[in-house]
Amino acid sequence: MRAIIDQKQRAANHARAARLAVPGADFLLVRALDELAHRIAVTTRTFDRALAIGPHADRVAEMLAATGKVGSVDRAVFDGDETLDVPESVADLAVSMLDLHEMNDVPGALVQIRRALRPDGLLLACVPSSGTLAELRDCLTEAETVVAGGAAPRILPFMDVRDAGGLLQRAGFALPVADHDAVTVRYDTAFDLMRDLRAMGATNSLIARLRHFTRRAVLFEAVRLYAERHADADGRVRATFSFVWMSGWVPDPGQPQPLKPGSATRSLADALRPKR
Repeated sequence: MRAIIDQKQRAANHARAARLAVPGADFLLVRALDELAHRIAVTTRTFDRALAIGPHADRVAEMLAATGKVGSVDRAVFDGDETLDVPESVADLAVSMLDLHEMNDVPGALVQIRRALRPDGLLLACVPSSGTLAELRDCLTEAETVVAGGAAPRILPFMDVRDAGGLLQRAGFALPVADHDAVTVRYDTAFDLMRDLRAMGATNSLIARLRHFTRRAVLFEAVRLYAERHADADGRVRATFSFVWMSGWVPDPGQPQPLKPGSATRSLADALRPKR
């Protein structure tokens, strides 16, 4: 596996965001937590012990406690070596919010989460996905190419919803489900979007990133392109944030099992034939 994400820089980005504590900068996390609360509410299960994973673990733990469907909640993070330091089979629910996209080895991270879960334990995860910040990526790339003669990588590669189910299966989860969610956020200018990303801890953590400040000419050209291509009639610009929601269960003999091929007692043609 070739590492593309600098985990020290990733941790520094989140630490800076925590120090800044810009009011309202957590709006995407708030939105994800609201959706998580809904998904827990419609689950018929209750959970004796949960594991909140990642830099937002405290906020996740607060939300889980408020549902009334979770007993105790432990907190855990992947360290700089992407190791989740928790015992095996310690929880029956694991939650990761807006975190897994910053792993170099997503399949390995999912395997570690599965090992931390008991049989019939549930994983719920929300991961930024392909399409996120596509407008900013394109404008920065073109601006830097025009101004500097080449472009450095600035935005993380994101998971596609079509890959999520396969990743869950590869990690050993049963009954995998992945679905897509997206939101469009409007800003006065692309500079305001960049300030929000900094306040979220979502600035560049790629190993191949530039190690010096971006030239002002590049930034101003990117902002100009953004306004030209992605502005509404009132002059405000749009930014896309897409997410994959993933769920999977640790295999257990009591779970529903797919029927064996050839075991059906009624043909598909009969099932689809109109009733008379």
